[in-house]
Amino acid sequence: MSQLEVFDGLDLAVVIPCHNEEASIAGVVSGFRSALPGAKIYVYDNNSSDGTAKRAAGAGAIVVKEPRQGKGHVVRRMFADIDADIYVMADGDGTYDPADAPRLVGALISERVDMAVGTRMGVEDDAGRAGHALGNKGFNVLYRKLFGNDFTDIFSGYRAFTRRFVKSFPALSGGFEIETEMSVHASQLKIPCVEIPLAYGRRQEGSESKLRTVRDGLRIFAMFVQLLKETRPVFFFGSLALGFALVGFMLSIPLIATYLDTGLVPRFPTAILSTGLMLTAMLLAAVGMILDSLTRSRVEQKRILYLGVPGLPVQ
Repeated sequence: MSQLEVFDGLDLAVVIPCHNEEASIAGVVSGFRSALPGAKIYVYDNNSSDGTAKRAAGAGAIVVKEPRQGKGHVVRRMFADIDADIYVMADGDGTYDPADAPRLVGALISERVDMAVGTRMGVEDDAGRAGHALGNKGFNVLYRKLFGNDFTDIFSGYRAFTRRFVKSFPALSGGFEIETEMSVHASQLKIPCVEIPLAYGRRQEGSESKLRTVRDGLRIFAMFVQLLKETRPVFFFGSLALGFALVGFMLSIPLIATYLDTGLVPRFPTAILSTGLMLTAMLLAAVGMILDSLTRSRVEQKRILYLGVPGLPVQ
C-alpha cells in the first residue's frame, strides 16, 4: 500500500497564510495539489496589495480574505473555519517543498502524534540575513531552557496537525509569534509531537520576507514573557521576588551593621526602602503560588477539552 493510499478516507486540508506572495503562490498551490491529490487547498489572503489572491485562485486554491493583519490572526481564522481530519500548514513563499507534505501527514498517522513539525535544515542561512539566524538560534535555546526540550525549531511554519490539536488550540497571538504559542501549547499539555528534518529553500526572486528582525524579535520575546507568566507563574513571580529580596537585603546590610555597632538606625529612607522591597518580594512570591494553583486548574480543563476531540482512527 502506497503512502497516499494510507490517507484514503481522511479529510485533508492544506492551509496557507499569505501576504503579497504573487511570485510564488501559484507554484506552491500546484505543488500541494500534486503532493496531496485528495486535499483541499485554502489560501488565506491577508490584505495582499498584489495579485496573490488571483494567482492562488487560478492555481485551484480556495481563497479566503482575512482583514486582520498578522499571521496569528490568519491562523486563528483558518483553524476556526476549516473542519478536517488533518491540516497541513505552510507558507506561501515557496521556501517549503510541497513534496515533503506526505512525510508530515504520514508521521501523524504512523507515530500516533497530533503535530508533526518540519524542522528547517539550513535555516541559519535564512537568505543571508544574520539577524534572523542569530535570533532563531537564540530563541530556540531560550525556549528549551524555559519550556522544555520538546522542540528544536519553534519557528518552523511547515507543520501538520490533527483535528484534536487544531480544535483545542486557542490561537491568541496576532503575528509571527503564533508558532511559539503552538509549541508552548503542545509542551504544556504534553501533546505527542514529532520533528522531521526537511530542506529549507530560498525565496523566489520578487518575493520579500515579511519578518523584521528587531520588531518581530521584540514581539516574540514579549510572547515568551507572557507565556512564561501564564504557564510557569511560580518561576516567573518567584524570579521577580528573588530579585526584589536580594536588592532589599543588600540595602539592609549596612543598616544592620550600624545598628549592631551603635543601636541606632540613622538612615530611615534606606530602611523604609529595604523594608518595602522585602514586603514586595513576599507579595510576589504569594502571587506566584496562588496563580500556580489556578494554572494547574486551567491545564486540567485544556487537557479535558483536548481529549474531548476525537483523534485519528487507528490504521
